[in-house]
Amino acid sequence: YQHSTRKEINMASPTEIRKGRVIVYQGGPHLVLEMLHRTQGRQAGFVQTTLRSLQSGSTTTTKFRSTDNVEFLHTSTQKLEYSYKDTEGHHFMDIETYEDTILPLEIIGEDENFLVEGNSYDILLVDGEAVRLELPASVEAKVIEAPDAVRGDTAGNVLKPVLVSSGITVQVPLFIKKDDVIKISTTDRSYLGRT
Repeated sequence: YQHSTRKEINMASPTEIRKGRVIVYQGGPHLVLEMLHRTQGRQAGFVQTTLRSLQSGSTTTTKFRSTDNVEFLHTSTQKLEYSYKDTEGHHFMDIETYEDTILPLEIIGEDENFLVEGNSYDILLVDGEAVRLELPASVEAKVIEAPDAVRGDTAGNVLKPVLVSSGITVQVPLFIKKDDVIKISTTDRSYLGRT
């Protein structure tokens, strides 16, 4: 059985562009971050998109006329467990096959703040190759350092900074202590509760 080397090419109209899909732009795979569909009077409409190059990580804003053809790449999502980080990048493991998938440091970028060893994450694959970490809305992390609440600090919603296992500092209510597992929003790093 030979794996066909011909990649499936899905040509479609720009109106099919959706956030999260991957298209070919200027010869390379780009992830659609945002899209707006616009029409101008009687003229053909266009789709304004914000694309991120999956090769360089840089972001561009570009317009596609509705008459253009866009090539979509086949994407899939795989849930992998975060293992560790080294000079090659961040290692994720398939817990069924124990296969190691590495995402380069520049692809993960600031999302590294939410990587907790042993947690599972969705990884976006393009033609079977891992290209992006899809962060959940919140992650759970263990508090590894927490200052003791000072007596007299009971007024209202006073917060204190704690360090969590992914390496970031989060402002939390005073009753949170070391070894608690807390939920953190991945959009603004805010405290969402204790688990």
